[in-house]
Amino acid sequence: MLKRLNHVAIVVPNLDQAVSLYQNVLGAHVSAPQDLPEHGVTVVFIDLPGSKVELVAPLGDASPVATFLARNPQGGMHHLCYEVGDLIDTRDRLLAQGLRVLGDGQPSIGAHGRPVLFLHPKDCAGTLIELEEVRAKPVTLGDLPGSA
Repeated sequence: MLKRLNHVAIVVPNLDQAVSLYQNVLGAHVSAPQDLPEHGVTVVFIDLPGSKVELVAPLGDASPVATFLARNPQGGMHHLCYEVGDLIDTRDRLLAQGLRVLGDGQPSIGAHGRPVLFLHPKDCAGTLIELEEVRAKPVTLGDLPGSA
């Protein structure tokens, strides 16, 4: 079911400082910031061989990661993102095994332009899990069965 680790997401209180650390101190390639208003965050990606690190900052006061920062003012690891081949099939198999999908259970489009879902951390050893669909042919939400 799981293919590979796509990225580790770290919530940061100051995106500019975090970018400077990774780019200027650690010498990593960092993408341009990307606002994701539908998710309430601004993200950048640090490219690593075979994976990425996603730095996540709140986009506005209503951001879901604002509550994370209220509990963890220095920031910290937020979620792991794994690639899957068929997101709807994976979701249905996990639901049948008793795992909970956050939100309305329907995929949304993530930062890579691909469908994503999040699994409840209480069902996943205390870790928020993002599943990202990765297929040979790009897929839009309209292509997925059971999506509106």
